[in-house]
Amino acid sequence: MTIYADRPLRFLLQLCADTATAAWIAAWVWAGLALHDTLSALAVPGELMESAGEGFAENMADAAERVREVPLAGDNLAAPFTSVGEAGGSLSEAGRGFQETMGLVALVLPLLTAAMPVLFALLLWAMTRARWIRRASGAAALRSLPDEAGASLLALRAMASARPRLLTAVHPDPVGAWRAGDRAAIAKLADLELKRVGLRARRR
Repeated sequence: MTIYADRPLRFLLQLCADTATAAWIAAWVWAGLALHDTLSALAVPGELMESAGEGFAENMADAAERVREVPLAGDNLAAPFTSVGEAGGSLSEAGRGFQETMGLVALVLPLLTAAMPVLFALLLWAMTRARWIRRASGAAALRSLPDEAGASLLALRAMASARPRLLTAVHPDPVGAWRAGDRAAIAKLADLELKRVGLRARRR
């Protein structure tokens, strides 16, 4: 399998494209992580609410226990402290709920923010490279065939895919030359196809 081109210019362009794709992905991953950190920091008020609610509930529970020791009226006097302590428990529960909500937002939103650009870049890069690898691997396989067979098939591929002006620059009638078995024209057409996909010319 041919992964990169043989020719320096095509190889450099492919390397730049790979580097740019990697940089794009890294930038969006960094953006997603930064957004996660920012949203996670917003959960701090929830932690404070939970801590304050738990502390308040514990203090009110202790106060209620002490008031209950008052003879005769202890239970009646403890009731308001118990009610206020339950309010502290509700505050603590609200703080935990807020933290859970922000934790979910901090997970989903950065993931969506980074995933879409990353998947788009990977899909575009994979489609482009897979198409080139398939074409270049086929051309490299033909280049390795015995001289006449490989050159003839490469020339045929060139006539099927290269621009007309490039073909006529090789020979005024490339199809006629190929049919007539013109070795010089066929060799040039084969090299044209190899050059078009970024591979070096055949060794003669």
